[in-house]
Amino acid sequence: MARIDLIDVCKTLKERGRHGSTFSIRNLSLRVPDGRTMVVLGPSGCGKTTLLKIIAGLIPPDSGDVRYDDVDVRQVRPGDRRIGMVFQSYALYPHLSSKANVLSYFLFRKKSPALDALAQAKYQRTSELMGVELADLLERKPATLSGGEKQRVALGRCITRDAAVFLVDEPFANLDQALREKYRVNLKILLRQFSITTVYVTHDHHEALILADLVAVMDRGRIEQVGTPEEIYDEPTNVFVAGFLNLHIGAPPISLVDADSMPQGERLGNARVGVRPEDVEISTKERENSLRGIVTGTLSLPPRSTTLFTIRVGEHELHAQTSGAAPQVTGDSVWLTFKRYHLFDKESGVRLRSHPERALR
Repeated sequence: MARIDLIDVCKTLKERGRHGSTFSIRNLSLRVPDGRTMVVLGPSGCGKTTLLKIIAGLIPPDSGDVRYDDVDVRQVRPGDRRIGMVFQSYALYPHLSSKANVLSYFLFRKKSPALDALAQAKYQRTSELMGVELADLLERKPATLSGGEKQRVALGRCITRDAAVFLVDEPFANLDQALREKYRVNLKILLRQFSITTVYVTHDHHEALILADLVAVMDRGRIEQVGTPEEIYDEPTNVFVAGFLNLHIGAPPISLVDADSMPQGERLGNARVGVRPEDVEISTKERENSLRGIVTGTLSLPPRSTTLFTIRVGEHELHAQTSGAAPQVTGDSVWLTFKRYHLFDKESGVRLRSHPERALR
């Protein structure tokens, strides 16, 4: 396998169709440990795919180092880096069948019994992992496949390849929900079994939580924070990170209020308070250090037997998530206490501290 290091990488690209508009990655450093899955998570246009292409060698950096196991690979061709790639463009050979595409790594190498045995073993494992959804496509050519079917073949080709590094750019974007869930789990099994160093790009929080050993949150050409999903959720570096990674589908990641709105506001200083929905407790009676609000909306989430509340507190809107049905309805006055919250600097957005400092989950 391989450890990947990007050291002070810089790259400026002119964006297509926009006069004089440029996108830049500046002094980006990132380590992907050997055999781990690093999910690069960020909004569209933040530079995730550009970063992936720099690692692959498809885009050369303007400056900085790209290293595999401490070896500088900037002058090594992409085809010689032992990488398996799945990009959104599929890049299938149009004249070959799907099966030939899946086995294309072996088709263009000198034949030998050992290579044939390896190809058969890899193909068998790929077929087991991807199941009938791939088997039904094997004799068809790319022109006869839908976008989702092409993506399955591209993913199968990546898995079958004798790769030290996987580079994956949102491979399940064109699949329906059921297949997406299945392939996420299957891919996680594969990565764990073979300890393949993987950089996986997505904007899907749920996908990141399923696949990631480590998450790198990216914004506007910068890596904002790297850590396990739990570390990033419990100890976000700044407001952007706190508001981006979401452990609870259907609920907003975090709510923000001015510190001076809090009962103990004078002690909190000139800051903003961030609180997760599951850390807000609702009461119909005033408690010590509680905050008064008005329920402005409720949403029942039946599969998980939870209720999501939207609550107006002065000029701010907070969200609370409770287990089971709740008696509060729109228009009710409630009192809120926070089991845990973060303090962020108003100007920079940097997290100053949390209370309590570390969450227990």
